[in-house]
Amino acid sequence: MEEINNIEVVPCTDSDYLKPFRVHYNQNGTKKSWDFMQTHDSVSVLIFNTSSHCFVLVKQFRPAVYMCEWERSKTQASQATEKTEEGATEASDSESREGQADTEVGGSSAWPPVATGITYELCAGLVDKPNLSLEEIARQEVLEECGYDVPASKLKRITSYRSGVGVTGSKQTMFYAEVSDDNCVSAGGGDPREGEFIEVVKVPLHEAMTFAYNERIPKTMGVIFSFIWFHNNMSPKYKISTNV
Repeated sequence: MEEINNIEVVPCTDSDYLKPFRVHYNQNGTKKSWDFMQTHDSVSVLIFNTSSHCFVLVKQFRPAVYMCEWERSKTQASQATEKTEEGATEASDSESREGQADTEVGGSSAWPPVATGITYELCAGLVDKPNLSLEEIARQEVLEECGYDVPASKLKRITSYRSGVGVTGSKQTMFYAEVSDDNCVSAGGGDPREGEFIEVVKVPLHEAMTFAYNERIPKTMGVIFSFIWFHNNMSPKYKISTNV
């Protein structure tokens, strides 16, 4: 379990990854505006281990997901407090409850469990090296995050899509990589110099679709889509079941 502490939320005035903009435009004679973030495109890789018939995913703490859960928990706590106050019959009891609620919101108990910010994802990375092809960037991510050394030429392009049409408009290109235990040269886990703390996770092939549709397991849309893609395109080739 990750140890997350000393959380502090501050304004973002400068970033190497996100740049906020507001665009004004006319659409069919109507004046409109839209706020958006300029960011890097990315690559992702569906990794299938042919030795053990399992998918190789990564699991990591995502601050953005955690903060969304924090906002949700604050809203729920506020609604619970209002409901309690409405049911109070004595002023002294109401003041006592208000004081207890203030203590909870101001203290560490207001933060949700760390697990709410941990997600299962495809191996992925930003397209921030202009001298490298998408395949080479994907190859580096597979090596750093999951520990498999796969030639860029062995990566199969699945498709590309807009991964954030409402806010970023960025594009993600998805690849497929078949690996074996012989390709494993390290434990993976990401690049510590970049502050990455990544856990490598294996999902057995026969549990893949159950995993994909289990809403209690936090995951990206890329995981769901790529598992469906594998079922439709690769399962017939191998004559294997993804347990749909």
